[in-house]
Formats: sequence, structure tokens, C-alpha cells
Amino acid sequence: MKFYRVWALIDRDLRKFFRSPALMMTSMVFPLLQLVVLGYAFGGKIRGVNVAVVDQDHSVLSRTVREMFNGIATGPQTFRVVEYDSQQQAVDDLRAGFVRGVVSIPYDFSRRFYRQDRPRIGFVEDNTDQFISSALLERVQQMVTQLNAPAVVSRLPAQVELDTIEVYPYIEYIKYLLAGSIAISIFVVAMIGGGITFIDDKARGLHEGYLVTPIKKTELVMGLVGAGTLKGLMAGMVLTIVGGLIAGIPNLWEPVRLLYLMLVVICAAIAMMSMMFLLMVRVDDPLVPRATFGVLNTLLFFPSGAVYPTEAFPGWLKWVSVIDPFTYTVHALRNLTLKSTGFAGIYKDVFVLLGISVIMISGCIALFKRQL
Repeated sequence: MKFYRVWALIDRDLRKFFRSPALMMTSMVFPLLQLVVLGYAFGGKIRGVNVAVVDQDHSVLSRTVREMFNGIATGPQTFRVVEYDSQQQAVDDLRAGFVRGVVSIPYDFSRRFYRQDRPRIGFVEDNTDQFISSALLERVQQMVTQLNAPAVVSRLPAQVELDTIEVYPYIEYIKYLLAGSIAISIFVVAMIGGGITFIDDKARGLHEGYLVTPIKKTELVMGLVGAGTLKGLMAGMVLTIVGGLIAGIPNLWEPVRLLYLMLVVICAAIAMMSMMFLLMVRVDDPLVPRATFGVLNTLLFFPSGAVYPTEAFPGWLKWVSVIDPFTYTVHALRNLTLKSTGFAGIYKDVFVLLGISVIMISGCIALFKRQL
């Protein structure tokens, strides 16, 4: 294998890439827009939800409960309190969508509380949206816990308490999603270079020109994969830097950190490019890669843990994530962008991606036809 022949193929492919602004927009800008839209559309803290409070007791204790609600409304702002006189009207508005929860303080609440006769507070939730209902239920349970706290300090032995320590500061969802968006930008380039461009060249007859040259099929495969890797590196690093600045990743410009990020992006680009090349190496119809783009995007992106943790997946979907190169790309990038782990947190993912690349490239060379 002679390098200058491989470089000639890489140079030709890069020239085509830079002469197509629309192609560059697709591979770099669209994943960035996806990061911004999904990052701010998902995973935020629930705020400003309308909650109806129906006080049927009208006592000092029920007023204390209402003050707790008002404190949450002005503090964490999880919900806005809407006072109702009729529980039936509140439930009707809940069904109509005007409020998302109804808290009912029954008429005998204070009496049963002071008699220690299992006082109850009713909570009717709109469970069609599990995210909102879970957030509201958590706040209501916190209030109930405060009400159950003893007013007088007990002389009994102290109960065990739990001290929670967060290793990292609060992670906004856009930061959590950044690794997946970088991976999808690399995949878009791999899909174009490893599928659409290669098959379009064969359909236009450009591929036949290679057959009259002394270029070996190993050099053809390495040239096409190398060109896609460089384009994937450019797209991935652009999204890493611009997306990291938008998401607010701290200490993004540390030289060692950027070096590790570049290493992961390169390994991911090689793995995804060789994977797409292997899938399309025997395909001749230009419509095939376009038809399979959406399916492959769903099949590879979502099981990788880019959007939701893989620990919540069923068993069969976990096996998909094990063989998915996206999984290792997202894990390594997330360790670098959110945890700053260094090489210790990425070396396993890097080795797996390189192993996938070796297997895929070997398959490409074995299946590639150097004839019509």
C-alpha cells in the first residue's frame, strides 16, 4: 500500500466536501441546532405549574399548609397556587387542563391532626405527564414530611440521618446532551461519506476511473475511510467547541482536555465511517443510503445513552447498546466534558472504538469489489 495513492483519494474527497456549503451545513450546523433545541426543551426543572388548593378546614393548621405552598411558589417556583372553594370545580379544571394537580385539605384535617388520628391531605394529580406529576408529588411529600416533624425535640436516641454529597454541580440537560450531539454530527458525515457519496460515485461512473489505475482495493478503502475520518474530525471538533461554549462547559480550552477530546472524535469517526462503508460496500442503488438514514439514526443514536441512561433499558436493548459505537463515543465524551476524568475515563472506550474500526475495515477490504 502506497500512501500517496491513499492521499490522492483523501484530497479529492475533501475538495468535494469544501466545495459544497450545503453539505457542510448539514454535517455541522444541523447537529448544533439539535443540541440547542433538545438541550433546552428536555431535562429542565419543572416551574410555574398551576396547582389548585382547596381548603375545607379553614383552621390555623390549614393556613400553615397553604403558607408552605406559597413558600414553594415564591422559592423554587415549582408551581403556582390557585385557590379554589369547591373541590369538584378544581377536579373539573384538572380534567380540562387548567391545573395540573389538586391539593385538598379536608374539613376535619386539624381535628384529626391534634388527635393524632391519621390526618390526611388529598392530592389529585394529572398523571398523563409523568415528569410534571413526579415533580409535584415530590414537593407535596416534602411538605408532609415537614408537617410530621415533631414540634418538641425528643430525648430519645437520635435517629439515623442521611447526608447527601454531590460530587459534581448541577448538570443542565444541554450539557448532558452535548456528547450525543457530537456523536450525531460525526455520524452524519460518516453517512454521507461512507454511503451516499460512495454510491453516487458508482452511479455516475466515477468509480470506474479507479479500475484503470494501479490503485489497490486496500488503498481505495483506506483512502475513502481516511477522507471520511478527517471530515468527521472537523465536524466533531466544531460541534465540541461551539456546543461546549453554548452549553457552558467549564475549562473547555485546557490543552490536555482538547487533546483527549480530539482523540475520542478521531476514533469515533474511524469507527462510524468504516461501519457505514461496510454497510454500503456492496450497494449500488443510490436510494438505499437515503432510505436507511432515518432507521440507522434511530437504531444507533437512542440506544447509546445519549438521551436517556442505558441502565433503564430492557435487556434486549442493552445488547444493542453494547455493539453500538455511539455508546462508547457518548460515554467517553461525557466523561471528558462533564467529569474531566482524563485518559483513565476514556481508554476503554477508545480501545473498543479502535477494535470496531479494525473489524469493519477488514470486512470492507474483504467485500470491496475492484471490478464492475
